[in-house]
Amino acid sequence: MHVVSANAGPGKVVAPSVLESHGSVRPLAAEDLESVAALFLTKFRRRRRHLLDRAIAETADYMREIYLDPAGQSGASNALVQVNRQGRLGGFLGVLKARYELNGAALNAAIIGPLMADAGTDDGSAGPQLLRALHQGEFDLQLTDSANRTSLAFARPMKYQLLPVHCLGWTCIFRPAAMAAAALHRKWPGLPRLALDPCARAFDALAKRRFELPVQASSSQRVHSEPITSAQFAERLPTLLSDYSLRPSWKDGELPRLLALAAEKRADGPLHFGGTYDETGKMLGCYAFYGQAGDIASLLQIQASGSHWRATLDGLIAAAWDMGCVGITGQPQSRFMPQLFGYKNLFFRYAGGTMVRSRIAEVTEAVRAGDIFIGGVMGDRWTRLSSDDFGR
Repeated sequence: MHVVSANAGPGKVVAPSVLESHGSVRPLAAEDLESVAALFLTKFRRRRRHLLDRAIAETADYMREIYLDPAGQSGASNALVQVNRQGRLGGFLGVLKARYELNGAALNAAIIGPLMADAGTDDGSAGPQLLRALHQGEFDLQLTDSANRTSLAFARPMKYQLLPVHCLGWTCIFRPAAMAAAALHRKWPGLPRLALDPCARAFDALAKRRFELPVQASSSQRVHSEPITSAQFAERLPTLLSDYSLRPSWKDGELPRLLALAAEKRADGPLHFGGTYDETGKMLGCYAFYGQAGDIASLLQIQASGSHWRATLDGLIAAAWDMGCVGITGQPQSRFMPQLFGYKNLFFRYAGGTMVRSRIAEVTEAVRAGDIFIGGVMGDRWTRLSSDDFGR
């Protein structure tokens, strides 16, 4: 959830449902998509005007896919727009619907994505108004794993609970100079690789001993990791979540469809899956990450059972290393933080606020106890809106 204000340029006039003193909130409709896409691109991608038209069309098509046409959804969109008193778009709140369960009881969850306000039409009320409308809706809990600092400032008074560990990001460096070059190339895609790569290779050759594979030979000689398919990952992940009281409840092929959408993300390379097995062939853990040779791998999801977190993390890092990635980044969970501390050349940073809100006391208590599965596929960082450069 990112709160921003931006001038979105010319916007379409949209008809509000019921006008209030500061405007009104209603579900996102197809006729809003181009205006919402322009607002998103102006702030989050800083797109130049001559490239904007193509980017707006691609962004609007993607927003239609995830907010208006998700498989199995009927009725109005869960995403919301705020319309000012003049009938113009004032703000947008991206919302993805999900199912959770708490000790067997079914819950409706709202996963919050981009939260935006147009500085040209908004008087400062759009963001709070959109969140209040969401809170008054059908959902038993609202959550986000990508809140920026502005979001944190006004969401906390609305009784959102912050999960500090999930707000961090971790980075394990394999080849420091090549990783710096990859980061520069992401920031400025026009930089020629020929100007960076030779220097990076020379430096990393000198630093090779310091930055060897940060994985033990094996946590157990009877445990091994190997690539798996998306279908195998989708089949196994829910069973590895059984020890969380508050966990997702995927039905009717929802998780395979979500993984197919996640695979559309382009910024970090293709999506890969792996599993950790014991000598009998039982899967002890699984992981999914984006990665390609010469670039920074990005963890989507990792989960393990019992005491097998270290072996599963070893498998993940070894897979990224063998692929030729220059490093790997991810979002931690409290359950494998102790294992992360055991790796060398691994650093932590603030990556985005993870917050949960619910009126149900039992949900609040589970969140306070850290007994919730959140982040990764139960967040919005898997969407193309989190990182992709539209229109190129």
